Formats: sequence, structure tokens, C-alpha cells
Amino acid sequence: MNVEDLAQKTCEPCRGGIPPLEPAQASELLAATPGWELLQDDTRIRRRVTLESFPAAIEFVSRVADLAEEQGHHPDFEIHYRDVDLVLYTHAIGGLHQNDFIMAAKINKLVAVDQGG
Repeated sequence: MNVEDLAQKTCEPCRGGIPPLEPAQASELLAATPGWELLQDDTRIRRRVTLESFPAAIEFVSRVADLAEEQGHHPDFEIHYRDVDLVLYTHAIGGLHQNDFIMAAKINKLVAVDQGG
């Protein structure tokens, strides 16, 4: 699977009751989402995005928030002036689900637009 395959998918509601991805599955999906890293015993993924200014960072967070609402899957944000840290995991299962990597791929597409790539 590659970033385009993931970015074309839609997040499916996850209400819990299923196991999180195994580390090998998470690593395989991580390879399709450049810029992201595994954290906390492979239960979270994180990416730092550096924008050109604080207003650009706020605008980026707003666009990611709109995407998150559309997909029904919400990242955690931290803003440090022009750096935005995004953390994804599926709260209902306390770990990673394919939805996290779908959102990561979709966020990567927003990053590419913001960074001119």
C-alpha cells in the first residue's frame, strides 16, 4: 500500500472492541506515510510540520481540523510558533488502527500543498 492508496480511503467509525494493529502491521503502514514516526510502544504516530509563520501554522491546523471533522477522526495538536506536532491514534482501542494511517496520508497531502511540494 502507498500514500496515494491510503489517501483515497475514508476513515470508518471505530467504536472499540477490536484489537489495535500489531507492531508489524503498523510498521508496514508507516512506510506508506512518510514523515510520520511510531511512538509509545507503537501505539501512536506523530509528525512535526514546520510552516513559514505562526498564522500559516494556525491556518494549517484549521484545515486539518476541517479534514478531521469530515473523516470523523481527530488528531491531537500542539502548536509551537510555526511548528505543528500532530499525534494520531484511535482512542477507542488505545492504539493504532488503519484510520490513523488514512488520516496521516491525507494530512501529508495538505502538507505538500502548504510546503509547495
